Amino acid sequence: LRCFDNDNIVHVDGSVDPVRDKEIIDTELQLKDLETIENRIKRVEKVAKVGGDKQAKLEYDVLLQYKAALEQGKSARTVAFESEDEQQAAKNLFLLTAKPVLYVCNVDDTSAAHGNAHVDAVREAIKDENAELLIISAQTEADIAELESYEEKQMFLEDMGLKESGCDRLIKAIYHLLDLQTFITAGEMEVKAWTFRKGWKAPQCAGVIHTDFEKGFIRAEVIKYDDYIRYGSEAAVREAGKMGVEGKDYVVQDGDIMHFRFNV
Repeated sequence: LRCFDNDNIVHVDGSVDPVRDKEIIDTELQLKDLETIENRIKRVEKVAKVGGDKQAKLEYDVLLQYKAALEQGKSARTVAFESEDEQQAAKNLFLLTAKPVLYVCNVDDTSAAHGNAHVDAVREAIKDENAELLIISAQTEADIAELESYEEKQMFLEDMGLKESGCDRLIKAIYHLLDLQTFITAGEMEVKAWTFRKGWKAPQCAGVIHTDFEKGFIRAEVIKYDDYIRYGSEAAVREAGKMGVEGKDYVVQDGDIMHFRFNV
């Protein structure tokens, strides 16, 4: 969302209003979802009312709640369902406005650290959406991309009052929004990061690398990232007694350095 004023950059609608821009997109997506809901209601209404099908009745109730919200100009993600059955029925509809959303506010350089009035307006507009917001200056990111060394980039960020680049913060925000984390494998040939869903256990994470790893899982040797940084090598971590040996019920943590033992 454009959240900066600049007379030299013309807005297609003639003025800068990120809330209006957001609402235009929202309306288009909501209308599409409403069409989906109405078509689905036609298919299940008779069965739900006459046939006595409990699943159809459940889905019909979910559809009606979504329909009411969409007709009020609200996105599907604003509707909360209490029971797991309702939540699953809602998930199975795959509505566009039910998807998790991250609003990225593009500001000028001077607003990169703390935002501005436009950002505040967006934050107020989305307070009931269960969505996330991130402030980024595209111009600042372009300037950072032109710098060659890591040290130069860090100095630039410090001068701007920032700890890390907008691109890094964007990646982290998306991972958080989607409940994703990363574990690491390290061998003589390469070090690689693997993405997994938060809450997964060791065998599931092993399966990200190869299905045979999950099928024949025996155990996982785990080094915590902070321990590796502190001791400097796998051998030093072992010597300090900081390497964990975990079984099938171990819930993998973000940044874990994993070595899987398996046999197929």
